[in-house]
Amino acid sequence: MNIYSVAIIVMMIFSGCAMFFSNDYAPLETVSNVDVNRYAGKWFEVASLPFSRQEGCRCTTAEYQLREDGVLTVTNTCKKEDEIAQAIGKAFVVEGSNNAKLKVQFFWPFKGDYWVIELADDYSYAVVGVPSRKYCWILSRTKSMSNDVYAMLMERVKAKGFDVTKFNRTVQECE
Repeated sequence: MNIYSVAIIVMMIFSGCAMFFSNDYAPLETVSNVDVNRYAGKWFEVASLPFSRQEGCRCTTAEYQLREDGVLTVTNTCKKEDEIAQAIGKAFVVEGSNNAKLKVQFFWPFKGDYWVIELADDYSYAVVGVPSRKYCWILSRTKSMSNDVYAMLMERVKAKGFDVTKFNRTVQECE
């Protein structure tokens, strides 16, 4: 196996194979606009269709800080067993999306879709998904969310084509 074959295999693994297979998904509607200044700050994960690195996580948070250049710094944190796991990346606004579509990068040169598909008027909750419907996160500014709001969001996520039977509720009870 030559170096090019190894490079292609590594790229497929790290990109989720997205660059090699069709991205011909049903359209995924985003919110009409996101004020990144209001979106910035700390979010608690309420539930998710988790990314593989999130397996075994609890007390998961995401924090966004807007830099002067318009890029958001993203800090994802969770507890795995008794250890703190953290990933720091960047989020870039997709031009023409009214800030509702971001490209998130945790390691160069790979970027993943991060689309805001639900957002409370007061920015108390947000739902973020990817066009493939493989990953989705329900986020809240507080550690918990009312059952009524959660049920409403799950209905909306289901209507957008996500498999709600595969969602995991995130444990937020942390010492």
